[in-house]
Amino acid sequence: MNIHEYQGKAALKEFGVAIQEGIAVDTVDDAVEAAQTLTRETGTEWWVVKAQIHAGGRGKGGGVKLAKNIDELREKADQILGMQLVTPQTGPEGKKVNKILIAQDVYYPGESDTSEFYMSVLLDRDTGKNVIMYSTEGGMDIEEVAEKTPEKIFKEWVDPGTGLLPFQARRVAFNLGLSGDAYKDMVKFVGKLYKAYTGLDASLFEINPVLKTSDNKILAVDAKVNLDDNALYRHKDLAAMRDTSEEDPTEVEASEYHLNFIKLDGNVGCMVNGAGLAMATMDIIKLAGGAPANFLDVGGTANAQTTEAGFRIILKDPNVKAILVNIFGGIVRCDRVAQGIVDAYKNIGEINVPIIVRLQGTNAEQAKKLIDESGLTVESAILLKEAAEKVNAVLN
Repeated sequence: MNIHEYQGKAALKEFGVAIQEGIAVDTVDDAVEAAQTLTRETGTEWWVVKAQIHAGGRGKGGGVKLAKNIDELREKADQILGMQLVTPQTGPEGKKVNKILIAQDVYYPGESDTSEFYMSVLLDRDTGKNVIMYSTEGGMDIEEVAEKTPEKIFKEWVDPGTGLLPFQARRVAFNLGLSGDAYKDMVKFVGKLYKAYTGLDASLFEINPVLKTSDNKILAVDAKVNLDDNALYRHKDLAAMRDTSEEDPTEVEASEYHLNFIKLDGNVGCMVNGAGLAMATMDIIKLAGGAPANFLDVGGTANAQTTEAGFRIILKDPNVKAILVNIFGGIVRCDRVAQGIVDAYKNIGEINVPIIVRLQGTNAEQAKKLIDESGLTVESAILLKEAAEKVNAVLN
């Protein structure tokens, strides 16, 4: 689950990570009040107005602006609030800005002895260890840095069994070229950041930039935080931070039925049980000349209700020209899925796209009988390749 920058910073602060202070608001008047509060509490003379959406590259799209007085702040808050912000990560449709963060200017007017760094913490699945990835090239797209100057990216692998060791935090600070108070503060910063990563059950922390101020303090100026959905039951306060307005509506609806759904750009709707089989199904569709419109895993507890919900969600996509149901009945029973298909037809009404069904495993014969006797126009298949070819045939 993604959370907003202001939420991520608040979570980091709970673990003692030094952050750029700010106040999230959703009106211009509240923005002015927030700026005045920050001035009283931090002494900041200028403020940064930052759009709060679940996407990076906000500055490139005009979603981050510096205000040097209250009139400028009011003007820029008004410009950003409600705008359809387009960034390299939103796609051409962009995202509407419903909330902004009024943050202190930590670059200190008139002073220039600052440095920006990149830092992230995530799981390296190849090694089974967490990795701290960092670079002196903060504020830039890390992908561009990796492509053009890979020698400027450092990695520190951390064994989850031992945790971050003191010498590793010191090595991070050393590789970033720091010394004196800034070196000491970076060592503390790295330790607290890693503690927050594990304590919050996060799957990704990305701080870009991490700032060394002119007085040698180390601050998180941004915070991209992704939380592990499977661990949210341990963090009710974090789960409450979910902003469904930032998510695809069909994915939100799918989660209500405990369906694993991801919308894609193709024309073949997929309903499968098991992530591995779903990936294989999408691959075979591509090899047969089609393109998957979604990833939909109904899981091992699928029943008629969840199957019908899956059909409804798939059919909301106007690009879907055919639906492939591929179920292996190991835990889930094929007849339950078949009953869901029949119920979906009856409850939704006429379905105007071809449906190809491959049911193998537990109660597959009963499932085939259910569908055959339902009077539905459904293509059946035994082999996965055969199912994909049938999809391709109806598309062409």
